[in-house]
Amino acid sequence: MMKHISKPKVIAIVGATASGKTAYAIELAKKVDGEIISADSRLVYKGFDIGTAKPTKTEQDGIPHHMIDIVEPEFEYSAGLYNTQAKKAIEDILSRGKTPIIAGGTGLYIDILLKNYTLPQIEANHQLRNELKKLSKEDLYETLLKLDPQAGESIDINDGKKVIRAIEIIKTSGKTLKEARGIADSEYYIEWLGRNFDRETLYSRINKRVDKMVESGLIDETKALLSKHGRIPNLVNTIGYREIIGFLDNNYSLDEALELLKKNTRNYAKRQLTWFRKNENISWNVYPELLKK
Repeated sequence: MMKHISKPKVIAIVGATASGKTAYAIELAKKVDGEIISADSRLVYKGFDIGTAKPTKTEQDGIPHHMIDIVEPEFEYSAGLYNTQAKKAIEDILSRGKTPIIAGGTGLYIDILLKNYTLPQIEANHQLRNELKKLSKEDLYETLLKLDPQAGESIDINDGKKVIRAIEIIKTSGKTLKEARGIADSEYYIEWLGRNFDRETLYSRINKRVDKMVESGLIDETKALLSKHGRIPNLVNTIGYREIIGFLDNNYSLDEALELLKKNTRNYAKRQLTWFRKNENISWNVYPELLKK
């Protein structure tokens, strides 16, 4: 008997932003009687809709989606909390005889949930944090790269909070970020599916998505979020809103803002693919039939 038979099956659909994970997951859910659990660190926030390409109710096409719109943007959501809540969603879906489909591009969330990454139990070092906060984002990122080049590949230079936490873990534990996290045996049998396109096609899809966001009201959504929540970190540090805020502040023209948004999204896609390509269990399909349409 194969080992995985005793484990409940979970399907994971991963890949870069704009690679069609959501559309593919919805079509797959229809075929396997599944429900979708989002693995996106920004879709958890209420009101972050257009700027995060959150699937609308129409786009969800009647398929239940979990881990979307669950907290206000002021809330500091974490990978640990995601793990706890997403596991409950998995167990709920399984208890009803359906198939859980994890779909998203936040690699850390997915690996903690499905590969049983252990979160380092390291207390906050406020003295170190205060020293690091004095550095420019470039110097801060350079510090991380010197300590752990691999960790730097998966963290955005603009995400100061994550950069500081990574440095804190590495310095305190004396291990690389990967070593400090560790991996335990998963409690699920996971079918890993990777969605991707060649670079030229993926970048074209990213550009079209950005243009569609603007047409759909990204600027007005950003204004509304600023009016309601102010310049909270989760808003000003999120790709999509960050660039539009720069335009609203007259730091650059709208065309410049959109080019910057496209560039930052491309860079994010590169980091996502770097993360997922380390997982040898992922079956990649460069041109899934569904996404040719």
